[in-house]
Amino acid sequence: MENTDPASSDGRRGPLASVRILDLSNMGMGPYATSLMAELGAEVVKIEPPEGDPIRGVGPMHHPGMASTFLLANRNKRSLVLDLKRPEGQAVVHKLIESFDVLFFNMRPPAMARLGLDYERVAKINPRMIYCGAYGFRQDGPYAEKPAYDDMIQGLTALPYLEGRLTGTPRYIPLAIADQTVGVFAAYAVLAALVSRASTGRGQAVEVPMFETMAQFVLLCHMCGQMFDPPLGPTGFVRHLTPHRRPFPTTDGHISLVPYNDAQWFRLFDVMGKPELKSDPRFCNITDRTNNIGELYRIVAESLATRATAEWMADFERADIPAMPMHTLDSLLADPHLNATGFLGWETHPTEGRVRALAPSSRWMGTPPAPQCPAPRLGEHSVEVLREAGFPEDAIASLGASGVLRTAG
Repeated sequence: MENTDPASSDGRRGPLASVRILDLSNMGMGPYATSLMAELGAEVVKIEPPEGDPIRGVGPMHHPGMASTFLLANRNKRSLVLDLKRPEGQAVVHKLIESFDVLFFNMRPPAMARLGLDYERVAKINPRMIYCGAYGFRQDGPYAEKPAYDDMIQGLTALPYLEGRLTGTPRYIPLAIADQTVGVFAAYAVLAALVSRASTGRGQAVEVPMFETMAQFVLLCHMCGQMFDPPLGPTGFVRHLTPHRRPFPTTDGHISLVPYNDAQWFRLFDVMGKPELKSDPRFCNITDRTNNIGELYRIVAESLATRATAEWMADFERADIPAMPMHTLDSLLADPHLNATGFLGWETHPTEGRVRALAPSSRWMGTPPAPQCPAPRLGEHSVEVLREAGFPEDAIASLGASGVLRTAG
């Protein structure tokens, strides 16, 4: 097959090879969004304060500032350290804005304005700039000025309440699920704005609020009877809220079993040795199964508890019933499929040694991503980025001497 993969002027490859992003974000949500674009070829310059992104200190590490979470969320980026509280640092960013496509940030808009980086000023410098802010709340509501973090947004969007419905105790989902979900939404919002610019020639400001994004995410499943006026019932999707919706225990493990349509359920009833359930009016179609899902899951749980995981899996595979054994975090890292497809791998970091690497989850037949690069040390590319932007050597030296610019030690 002919390779039609376009490359940027500096040799970068991938679907986003022509896109240049200035990333002022930190912690989880923003860096995850820009990492998704970076792994597809976008050039991402991560602008960090002198103390670095706080997530550099989250997780196990060999050296200060190079913790596991940072290494995963900031691959394929370059680190530029600037003190943006000083006018000289702001002037550097203004110069960089001239030649970049996207300015991405997750601080609240008033903080950006204090740094001289409000949209009005940025658009005057580069009218084609995509100016994307991912932060807590839309700016025309009463929560506009509030700070926001993952746990707060989980609570505001009823995720702990949903857990409490099942367990009796409200609990956060043990993931930074708001950060990472909103990060995905932010990445696609940037790409949509870039598509719009391709036809209009104009940039624009894009707002990606955590609260509204996660509220949409949750209510898609759980609006239910409150969708209608007058309501046809309460909120909450019954299948998701039955206590029996969980991995089913076997004699030696657990299986995640998810038959959905009539044919899958009827084959499962045969495999379980309960063909009479196919004519049971509680279970003969998707509406009735949903209305009686707690009882149905109870029956399935009783059956699966009688045999070993491998025995059930052999029968399920023969009958083409959707089911997989439940992983632990450790067994996930050893999954044969993830290893066979190259998703899980290793890379050599120049300071941290051999570290885990996750390949892009998407594949692009015509524009495969470039080889992935390890996460940067703090300030590793400060001088390099400014030289590429046309800053004279004496100006770079002056910025370094004054403490506005910092490089890796």
